[in-house]
Amino acid sequence: MTTCNLTLSEGAEHSVRTSPVLIPACCTMRAKASDMPSKDCVKVAVRVRPFNKRERDAGSRCIVSMVTSSITIQDPRESQSRRTFSFDYAYWSHSSFAQDSGGLYVPEEPGGRYADQNSVFQDLGEGILENALQGYNATLLAYGQTGSGKSYSMVGYGPNKGLVPKLCDRLFQAIRENQDTRQCQVFFSMLEIYNEQVVDLLSRGSRTPGGLRVREEQQRGFYVEALRTVPCDGATQVEQLMEQGTRTRTTAATNMNANSSRSHMLIILQLKQIFSKESITKQSNINLVDLAGSERQRSSGSEADRLKEGAAINLSLTTLGNVISSLADVAVGKKVVHIPYRDSVLTKLLQSALGGNSRTLMIATLSPADICYEESLSTLRYAERAKRIQNRAVVNESPTERLVKELKAENARLLQRLSRLGHEGRRANDETKELRQLLTHNELQIRAIQTLWEQHLQEALKDWEQQYANITQERRMMQMHPYVLNINEDAQLSGVVKLFIEEGDWHIGLCDSSPRSISIKGLGIQERHAVFRNEQRRVTLTPLAGSKVIVNGNTVFHPTELQHLDRLILGSNCTYLFIGYPSERGGDDWSRYDYDYFQSELAAAEGIHLGDSSAGSSHTDPSLLAVFYDYVKLMPMVAEANQMSQELDKGVQFKLEIKNLALSDSKGHDLQKELVVRVTSLGSKQVWMWSKAKFVNRKFLMEDAYQQHHVENSGDNRIEGLSTAASSRDKDPFWDPMEPVLLGTAHLWLQSLAFRIPLEEQLEVHLSVLIDEHSQICFIISCWQVLGSEGTEEAILQAQLLPCTSTGFPMGEDDILIDPSELLGRRLDFQLLLEQCCGLRWIREVRNRGVQIGFRLFNCLQPLYSPAVWHNVNPLLDHRVHFASLLTSQRLLDYLQSSAVVLELWGLQEGCTDLTSSLEGVRMTTEGIFIIEEAGLTDPALVDSPELGFSSRALQRDLEQLQSVNASLRKENQSLREQLNAARTGGEGVHGRSLRPSCDAEFARSLKVFYHSMTSVRGQLQRLRRRRPSEESDLLGLRLFVDEQNRLLRDFSEQLEQSVSTLKQDVAAIVRRKRERSGIWS
Repeated sequence: MTTCNLTLSEGAEHSVRTSPVLIPACCTMRAKASDMPSKDCVKVAVRVRPFNKRERDAGSRCIVSMVTSSITIQDPRESQSRRTFSFDYAYWSHSSFAQDSGGLYVPEEPGGRYADQNSVFQDLGEGILENALQGYNATLLAYGQTGSGKSYSMVGYGPNKGLVPKLCDRLFQAIRENQDTRQCQVFFSMLEIYNEQVVDLLSRGSRTPGGLRVREEQQRGFYVEALRTVPCDGATQVEQLMEQGTRTRTTAATNMNANSSRSHMLIILQLKQIFSKESITKQSNINLVDLAGSERQRSSGSEADRLKEGAAINLSLTTLGNVISSLADVAVGKKVVHIPYRDSVLTKLLQSALGGNSRTLMIATLSPADICYEESLSTLRYAERAKRIQNRAVVNESPTERLVKELKAENARLLQRLSRLGHEGRRANDETKELRQLLTHNELQIRAIQTLWEQHLQEALKDWEQQYANITQERRMMQMHPYVLNINEDAQLSGVVKLFIEEGDWHIGLCDSSPRSISIKGLGIQERHAVFRNEQRRVTLTPLAGSKVIVNGNTVFHPTELQHLDRLILGSNCTYLFIGYPSERGGDDWSRYDYDYFQSELAAAEGIHLGDSSAGSSHTDPSLLAVFYDYVKLMPMVAEANQMSQELDKGVQFKLEIKNLALSDSKGHDLQKELVVRVTSLGSKQVWMWSKAKFVNRKFLMEDAYQQHHVENSGDNRIEGLSTAASSRDKDPFWDPMEPVLLGTAHLWLQSLAFRIPLEEQLEVHLSVLIDEHSQICFIISCWQVLGSEGTEEAILQAQLLPCTSTGFPMGEDDILIDPSELLGRRLDFQLLLEQCCGLRWIREVRNRGVQIGFRLFNCLQPLYSPAVWHNVNPLLDHRVHFASLLTSQRLLDYLQSSAVVLELWGLQEGCTDLTSSLEGVRMTTEGIFIIEEAGLTDPALVDSPELGFSSRALQRDLEQLQSVNASLRKENQSLREQLNAARTGGEGVHGRSLRPSCDAEFARSLKVFYHSMTSVRGQLQRLRRRRPSEESDLLGLRLFVDEQNRLLRDFSEQLEQSVSTLKQDVAAIVRRKRERSGIWS
């Protein structure tokens, strides 16, 4: 017979809640003396799932390959970077499968590589069952990121049953097959660890504040006090108990605004086998653990944040990782002083499973998509460490039947003694009384041992009958009325809650007192949120004032008739699928309407499309796909954060943005795309930019503050203002100290400096000055667009790059170089001049703000900043920086010809400090000139190596000699040229010679004009790259956009062709004149 811990009715709770459930570190059962513990490594299996809808729509590429039990993962950004891992089992469930008529997923061909649910169970489940029947404790851990297939492997969906239900089926089958040789009892428990609190998922009473307590006894180890255990005698009963626990978990997650991916779920099966002939009892604990999403652990601590997740948000997973690492070090012989089992609730309860008395399996699930590379690699590394752990499992036996026999024998002796006393009649009454008390006590012990199991089973069966009646009633309602079905991020929790819509009007919201109301809880749900009207077999949904209702991705404000399989979102993120009358249902596949479908539909409404996986999508930047993937995942979290801010009166708004969407680095390569959250104070207009990891961390802390505020303000204890937990600003997850904000960047390309040509213009701004009524003067100013991360224009920056002398005087046309290699070994000076910012959007929005410009050049490790300017939309900067290379190297020359100086526009706001230039490691002259390169320091490697340093000095001497010879030859050549010109022109005056400038000067001027025109062409190309149609554009708008884009492309092509043609014409004219002169002079 069997027992399970699951709450079925409050009436039976007092009797079903027996001794505390134990996940023992040291089992109370004694091991056989001959059965010494042996080392047994944790066995690890890895399973690769198919692409989900979002990954298919994004055109994801498979980056995981598998050969036998080895798995190789490839970095999508670098095809040559691969990592290979080996495990005990490896299951390829990504492809090569088909669905049979019964809905089972099977290999396309017999003997194919696809690993179905049966294959996984035969390797893992059968092993767990065999160990349990032998008397060993057994543990199965499921690890992986949210959505990687943990729930499918553990529980399964529909006919594709997972490890847990299959294990229960086989367990009870084995019990029936062996009922002649042993009596079996099975108890079931189900608990959740959320935020370091243990929640009994089978208790139907009120939730214990702070959760159940975890206690420790010397013999029993760690156990959960007062955790309910329910006896079970069949797999059907276990399945129903699991469904009830899942329902409790779903309801609690909705009511508490908790994310199921943050919690761990433990199913505990206690198997007790009584062997009458041998007078031996074996007791095994089967622990089935679905761990929280592994991405929570990676994001935790990935960057510095003033508010740590010490409030137990990720404590369990982090501690589990530390325990596994410590045990892995012990296994390879390292000396480990401390293994931190006691640092979290989860590791306390899993102490026997990790390095203790248990045979343990871990199944790690992962996605093979390129956009999940980081998470999948992290999962594989985690699993690799786990397989090194060594446990010491023993068979847990105790002489229970022998105890019964000894008690009966002792009772017989007591009866004989009482009989003798009665015959003799001389003994005192007190001795007779003592013997009768002993006899009664022993009889009670015998009766308790023999009847305890039967009593518990009968009580559980009564609860089961009540649950069965409820299930029957629900199924009858499903065949009569339309209803809405809950959809959860965790597929295991989807479809659990059904809200039936009977005839008439039904208010849905927090209200629960009205007889015609449907009560739901969640963020953003109003007291009366909306009204369902079921009339003449048509259902309409009417939002009430102030409530948020979304149907099929679009916000609705008026009565809307619902169709079968419409998607509803009430409040911030309460998601439901509408199921129409039975006559409307047909054979539709409801499974495709999962949580991802809802969020992708919302993202599409905001203009974020992951669909339309065209042929070109396979070449899409993987980082961009990953950002869009994260965007869809974070959308509901941002909505919830905004709702919590509103209800807690924080006055803070959160908005998702894609960082570096339209920006490039100093080489012109696109920057890595990142998802950030823009945080805006609605009152002061202060702005923060949070990374994804920081926002996720803060979101969890916001949930804790919100829950505590909700508890403190519930019932009659409602108070005004903020929760005491969040009253301190330093501990407020909605607030941060002020920091500068990067607004955008502008690029000044350095190529012209290699020819000593000043960079004078990017966009022409004509300043018209009235001279008289017929004439105007036009000035050309160097203007550069400062673009935000999404391509929006933040400001116009007037800046120049000016080649100059060592004293700072600008160079003239005669100093222009035709061949940049002439700079090698020579000194190069230039100035960066920041003149003015115009049209600063940052300050136009809020006047009490300021800006600074940051930049870095060549080998400058730290950026330099201009002085801060405040309260001015068009501030004068007048900031000039002089740079010098004392000995121009080929590396610097290559840098100038291929790179740009990136000017960063930083926004300052009230309360933050100005950015300061760090001059550490920067060499400056007494005149304030920044030295970017000097002799002997062009390559750090040369300085560190004596041999290379000696060679460098020798080459330096040779270079100086060559430079000296070159200078002498230049002087001699110039002298001969002047003599030749004087002889051939017959002594023409200076004015005559000026009419025929040298070919070099003419070519330099032509080159200067060409580079200026190419700078303009480059700017036009950048604008074309960033130009996008409006999100609200219809078909006509898109056609107009395409027409305008084609026109701009024609203009760009004409401008480019004209620039090249002008250069060709100028060069041809110069060559022609040179030949003509050669012919005349000859």
